[in-house]
Amino acid sequence: MDRGDQAFSQGKYDAALAEYRLAVRQGSTDGPTLARLAHTYAMVGEVDDAGEYYARAVEADESMRAQAVTDLMHVAGVAMEAGDRFAMASAVELALGMEPGLGVGRLALPLARHYFTAGEFGRALPFYQKALVGSADSLPDVVFEVGQAYEEVGDCRHALPQFERYRGLVRAGRRREADWHIGTCSFELAQAVAERAGAAPGDLEDALAMVDRTLALGEPQNIQAQVWFLKGEILSDLGRCEDAMEAFAQVRYADQAGALVSRAQQRFDEIRFGQGLEGFREGRCR
Repeated sequence: MDRGDQAFSQGKYDAALAEYRLAVRQGSTDGPTLARLAHTYAMVGEVDDAGEYYARAVEADESMRAQAVTDLMHVAGVAMEAGDRFAMASAVELALGMEPGLGVGRLALPLARHYFTAGEFGRALPFYQKALVGSADSLPDVVFEVGQAYEEVGDCRHALPQFERYRGLVRAGRRREADWHIGTCSFELAQAVAERAGAAPGDLEDALAMVDRTLALGEPQNIQAQVWFLKGEILSDLGRCEDAMEAFAQVRYADQAGALVSRAQQRFDEIRFGQGLEGFREGRCR
């Protein structure tokens, strides 16, 4: 043990590791010894080994927990500065395993982006939320990424405010991609309401507002005919027959060659002549 301490003090970490490992193999499994070995692994960037021995140190001696967490977070910070996001994330995960709810401070955004890039959007979101807390002047790109993460996990209702916020932070020339996401999410949410049996008038009005938002933005361009058709159905359910016919008529102009045109014309005629509605979603326009 003394030889390990001496080697460590001289910056000879490989030699220190050899001595500490020998001590552990020979039965020195008390908290301080295991913590020495863990700390030395941390110094040479061996995050997983550091985590393993810190976990054993804490199990042997609870008083080692604070040192373990502090050391792992320091390792995470060093890894972040070095651009090693995998090591950073591993160190933070180990620290959080020992102290759930631990604040990650300036590591929040790099962690969020690490998980976002890896396609782990559910894991990215809590760190994005931490990064945005108390930040009134958040970077537009961060706000946009939060919206994307919500959308990727199927939560358009929370994604929409982020995309709208992004639109307010950037110039008009940078809004098109956000418009595409806003239109997509708005249409998806409106469609879910329209397809729900017995949707309340207030919910249908909300769905109508989302449809109108998609039409106002004109994105995505390839679903505009579907959006007009959905608007017609919602207006029909609300009993606004003239408006519904106008919406169905617009389908032709949005997609002249599409298969939806004939369906829209049929719906237009059904409302106009009051026929064929008996079996159609209990439509209110007759």
